Amino acid sequence: MIRTISAISVAAIASTIGVQAADLVVFQPEPIATYAPSFSWTGFYAGANVGYGWGNVSVSVPGAPDYALRGFGGGIHAGYNYDVGGFVLGAEADFSLSDMNYTEVFGGLTSSLRVENFGSIRARVGLPVDRFMPYVTGGFAYGTGSFNASMGALSWSERQTHTGWTIGAGAEYAATDNVILRAEYLYTDLGSRNYLSAGIPGGIDTKVNFGTLRAGVSFKF
Repeated sequence: MIRTISAISVAAIASTIGVQAADLVVFQPEPIATYAPSFSWTGFYAGANVGYGWGNVSVSVPGAPDYALRGFGGGIHAGYNYDVGGFVLGAEADFSLSDMNYTEVFGGLTSSLRVENFGSIRARVGLPVDRFMPYVTGGFAYGTGSFNASMGALSWSERQTHTGWTIGAGAEYAATDNVILRAEYLYTDLGSRNYLSAGIPGGIDTKVNFGTLRAGVSFKF
């Protein structure tokens, strides 16, 4: 009888200890997965670019061919992007110095033109994939041309501002949250201007168009 009571007592004590031990077990929830937020393209940026340009110059000299325009250029750009989710809207202005030029002789007339500088004010639309964004762009373009001509002992020169349009495409990659790399192609039509009308009757109508392929870096604020 005493042994039975002792066994029951031991069992009761063991059960109580087991319940208390169970109460001491701390529930460990499954860790909640966290994800880094995707990159946002919204904000102001500014940077620099360098590239190569090639195109054509057409002059209103009867029988004259189109002349090949070639040279390097480089400059600055600045703009603002607004990331609306799924695509990016933006505006950008740029300005470049250039040594694109040609020099040719036709019918005893030596002519040359250099595009001293050019720039644009453009809209941009991009399709971002996190830190990578291809885009299209287009807008107003301008540039300064320096035209020179000579025939024998006579020579003429004049500088004028051209205006026109530009369109192109490119791609950007955000290497960090603040440093963005880019590659871009732009086709620019600067229209036609009349040069040297003070020295040559009727002057010389000169049309300029060219493409530029350039690389750049921007710093996002």
